Amino acid sequence: MSATQPFAFVPTGPGELPAATLDRADRLRTDDAALDALWADARVLLLDAEGRALVDEHGLPAAPRGAELSGGAGGSGMATFLGLAADGQAWFSLDAELAAYTATGTLDVRSAAAAWPMQEAAAFAQARAMQHWHQRHRHCGACGAHNRVERGGWLRRCGGCGIEHYPRTDPAVIVAVSDGERLLLGRQAGWPAGRYSVIAGFVEPGESLEQAVAREVEEETGLAIARCHYRASQPWPFPGTLMLGFFADAIAGEPRPSDELEDVRWFDVDSIADARRREQAGDDSKAALRLSPSLSISRWLLEQWLAERMAAAS
Repeated sequence: MSATQPFAFVPTGPGELPAATLDRADRLRTDDAALDALWADARVLLLDAEGRALVDEHGLPAAPRGAELSGGAGGSGMATFLGLAADGQAWFSLDAELAAYTATGTLDVRSAAAAWPMQEAAAFAQARAMQHWHQRHRHCGACGAHNRVERGGWLRRCGGCGIEHYPRTDPAVIVAVSDGERLLLGRQAGWPAGRYSVIAGFVEPGESLEQAVAREVEEETGLAIARCHYRASQPWPFPGTLMLGFFADAIAGEPRPSDELEDVRWFDVDSIADARRREQAGDDSKAALRLSPSLSISRWLLEQWLAERMAAAS
């Protein structure tokens, strides 16, 4: 998987920039007149209350022009300004209940990531994360008063005490742990039979990323790590997380599952390569190892580890 694929959530390595995503144009967020001027010709992603996008008969985003909608104007505070495409066209998102528009169906953000062009899928991910934040910050957490929307949907200001509330992203580390020859994978009880993935967990307050890596690996597997290094990141709008990917070297030992994991074990190169071959061949055997979905950074980290080990052995 490379950063040039038409895929919204592809991880980007240090110094890399994803292609074909919107310019978020922060400079326009405080210019209500400019947003109003952009609205008529803008593409508007419409999301239902569960965060699914309205789609056309081909399963692609309906994304009507602002002028086609009877509700929500760019400067009214009802729509969120997502940014500008390379051709200068503006993109907004809006709750579907505020617009009189009929679509063929709906699609969730995970499915869109695999089916839509990168720009549209990335815009949907952004829109879904912002919608989730707005849904949970209608009122001030300090005084309980209503928060009004400003800056093109990127700020909610309390009408009582005046506190400013900004969108939040929760950082999480996700770690490919190796002993040099094997990769450590765990599984949660609710996953499909045979599915394993790399280790992950949220960063806690007052903790560095490296400290979070060491803590999460120890908590979930009982293993200590000797060192770790950053490899890539991936926005994860389920609903609003930034996944920070690491490789880590484990101190020798046998893992034990925590309360969060049903099982955790070492897998060698042959086992992982065989699982990938079976996946590519369409073999969905529930008794064998199944890898995490291709849209995730967990799979990207696994693929990177596998490629490096296979190259070293050749």
